[in-house]
Amino acid sequence: MYYFSHLPSLVFLLPFFLYIHHVSLSSPLPDAFFKSIPSSLRQNVSDYYFELVKPLPSDRLDPSCSLLLLQQDFGNTIGSPPVSAPYSPPSDCPGPWTYVVLEFRASCQGEQYDRIAGLWLDGVEILRTSTAEPTDSGIFWQFRKDVTRYSSLLLQSNLTLTVMLENVVNDVFTGVYHVNVSMLYYAENTGVAERKLNRKVEFLKDTTNVNRINKAGKLGFADEFAVAVVQNFVERLGFQSEDKLGLISKETVYRSNRGDISEVVYEKPADLIIPICEDGDEDGFWFRIQSGLDVHSKGIQIPRNTRRAVLEIYVSFHGNDEFWYSNPPDSYLKLNNLTSGRGNGAFRQVFVTIDGVFVGSEVPFPVIFTGGINPLFWEPVVAIGAFDLPSYDLDLTPFLGLLSDGNIHYIGLGVTDSISFWLVDANLHLWLDSCSSAVQAKSVLYQTPALSIERESKFKQLDGSFEIEAKRKTEFAGWVNSTAGNFTTRVSQEFKFKNSIKFKRNGTYKETKQNIKVKTEVRVESDTGDLITRAIIKKKYPLNIITSTLPGSDNDTYLTTTNLSHALYEKSTRGDFSSSVSNTQVSGGWMVVKDHSVLSGTANTHQRLNYKDEFTCYSRAVAASNGTLLEDNSTSACASSSSS
Repeated sequence: MYYFSHLPSLVFLLPFFLYIHHVSLSSPLPDAFFKSIPSSLRQNVSDYYFELVKPLPSDRLDPSCSLLLLQQDFGNTIGSPPVSAPYSPPSDCPGPWTYVVLEFRASCQGEQYDRIAGLWLDGVEILRTSTAEPTDSGIFWQFRKDVTRYSSLLLQSNLTLTVMLENVVNDVFTGVYHVNVSMLYYAENTGVAERKLNRKVEFLKDTTNVNRINKAGKLGFADEFAVAVVQNFVERLGFQSEDKLGLISKETVYRSNRGDISEVVYEKPADLIIPICEDGDEDGFWFRIQSGLDVHSKGIQIPRNTRRAVLEIYVSFHGNDEFWYSNPPDSYLKLNNLTSGRGNGAFRQVFVTIDGVFVGSEVPFPVIFTGGINPLFWEPVVAIGAFDLPSYDLDLTPFLGLLSDGNIHYIGLGVTDSISFWLVDANLHLWLDSCSSAVQAKSVLYQTPALSIERESKFKQLDGSFEIEAKRKTEFAGWVNSTAGNFTTRVSQEFKFKNSIKFKRNGTYKETKQNIKVKTEVRVESDTGDLITRAIIKKKYPLNIITSTLPGSDNDTYLTTTNLSHALYEKSTRGDFSSSVSNTQVSGGWMVVKDHSVLSGTANTHQRLNYKDEFTCYSRAVAASNGTLLEDNSTSACASSSSS
């Protein structure tokens, strides 16, 4: 992944690769490349690139209206300020909407590295994406992202949309990225509501589901809040107030399963979103983090009637840390006289502070950009998360006793053990008590033992092994007394990180294995200790890369063979409702490389996505070879997965 700082470092990196080839034949560390393969060898390459993702709830609906926000050609944009455009909601369907979807379209022709891009609305990041690498004949791609969670912002007028995509165009890198950004708005019409109602009726005909809904449990909400919650829940089920179906009533909903109510209370878009970022004038809104000691913060003052707070974190990794999961320790580089700056070991985590005090962290999913490791792997199917990088939610409700005191507090972001450079920012989503000007809140539990990390290194010259195991379990709790009642939110998180790197054959064979497991639980309890709702999210990110390097037929080339597998498994449970996603990708192939240019090669990629929730099931499998899509099958009957 190349950002504005990469070109100066290119001069630094090339001697390193030449040293490896001529002196030791050591395998180069994973890197980013661009494709210089002649068009005559690439006649059947697909021109449409895509990322395999689960369907959006709005995919089967027609938008009520759409709004083109930006048409821009990103040519030689390094050092230029971000591009901006005005935003106001469409006058023909001003909202509120059932769904809002951001549509990103792009095309490019020529030679070019992949580039990172960010989209912000008045400083609130709504998309982190990377570009595909083009071909001489040209490529295009498009994807959609559900941005309904930003509805409170999208309803406002006279905002500014900002887009950052720094690119280089010269005699070698000729690709210009042509980008269109649109918003699609979905306001549920009568026909859609009727179809939704029919689906819910079928759901309620199942005795198991009826029993689930009829579970007793008085919530203890204040009456005015209970009415709003009940009405919202009834509407979400697809029932109108005049429906006389005999299957459900407001009283039944009021006494319904607490997990069902949580779907209403916790999935409602926030009332206010505050960006935690730079000012955005010159270099975009993201914080640029250069080292593990580099913590960036922003002072904020939140409304005193805030009853819930969630920090959404956006992150991407570049430069010497683009492949952080394969970085050896500095001792290996020094003792072998390697001039690469890509060291400091292979453990990273993004952490958050309030007024300098640790309040949570996330180990990010290892996204591989389209020029990474072997760019032939990622045509036309890009790596998991490459077009829509994941964001990460951190529940800060237990700290409202501090944040809602009316004073300015500083939220900080950093990356443990990082080296140059990471791009990080965040959005603070706030839910307000509309019936009160202030809430009472207090933190009652702060349990965060020190990060446990063990490192083991064994190497002799260019061969050796490096292992890292890290883990941490945190728990925070705090109560908020609003007009909804006095509720305590308990947030616990446990992560386990394992990474193993092995060098063999005088450093020409390298194996990287990594697995990240994260379990997050959010519990809401009444003042009497009764459980109101519980959400559990489990994630697992396995990654395996095996690379072997041999000298090429020419003195200044080398041949690299790589096998790669990575996956994203996630299971979410909220009350009795659950969903799971299993997204696995396996790639293999070889390439002949000169400097950072891929001269020839072959590649095969297979990917399978399974998604399942209480109402839907979806599976899609794709296979690509040498840039051609060979298989693309989808079904509503998901294949089972033991890993999700």
